[in-house]
Amino acid sequence: MKLQDNITQACRQKEILLMTHIVLGYPSFEANREIIRQMVDNGVDLIEMQIPFSEPMADGPVIIKANQDSLLNGTRVDDCLAFAAEMTAAHDIPFMFMTYYNILFKYGVERFCRKAMEIGIQGFIVPDLPPEEGADYLKYTHEYGLAPILIFAPTSTPARMRELAGHGGGFIYCVARRGVTGSQTTFDEAFDDYITQCRANTDLPLAVGFGIKDKNDVDALKGKADIAVIGSETIRLVDSKGVGAVGPFIAGLRS
Repeated sequence: MKLQDNITQACRQKEILLMTHIVLGYPSFEANREIIRQMVDNGVDLIEMQIPFSEPMADGPVIIKANQDSLLNGTRVDDCLAFAAEMTAAHDIPFMFMTYYNILFKYGVERFCRKAMEIGIQGFIVPDLPPEEGADYLKYTHEYGLAPILIFAPTSTPARMRELAGHGGGFIYCVARRGVTGSQTTFDEAFDDYITQCRANTDLPLAVGFGIKDKNDVDALKGKADIAVIGSETIRLVDSKGVGAVGPFIAGLRS
């Protein structure tokens, strides 16, 4: 699978990879374009682009507001697909879509997967679709060479982790703590035990997200995870300091 191969190759060159998250159409597609350019220029390895949805149940207040504002601005799925095609052509890193299953269902799962493959998307994160309810989704992601990225949580049992990993591809997204995106995560002994359990129950690379805010958090994940995911913090930064603050922030995570 292309995404997993790209991650494996990148991991040979870096101690930990950086993955960032943007909400498409927030604050605008013009801003998205510049934010992505700054992210790539300053060392981001993967980007998940969220197609906005009215009920983003896994997300905290920062990303919920971004989804709502994007939809109020008139963002539509076709706008997101066109923008994604532009980004995959412009930047030589893996891009993924993150969204909720209703988007795929309304568009048509096979049609959506085929279109994503055609425009260069490498995987999907769909947090509200368990594999037991996603047979068509899993079928078509595999058929079109896309990674169905599945999610481990601190409440996942070893048996559940193995079940999820057996259906997944690309990497496993390890939710760092209970709750929604955007709150602080504590990297303590309980977290270390959780990541050890994640590692024991899959051969896929591990990405850790939810509450990763700064260089100290990224450094805390070195030797434990393969990918650190920065989500809400970048949106907060754009809201408070503007698009131009993104590049220095990302560069600081690597310094």
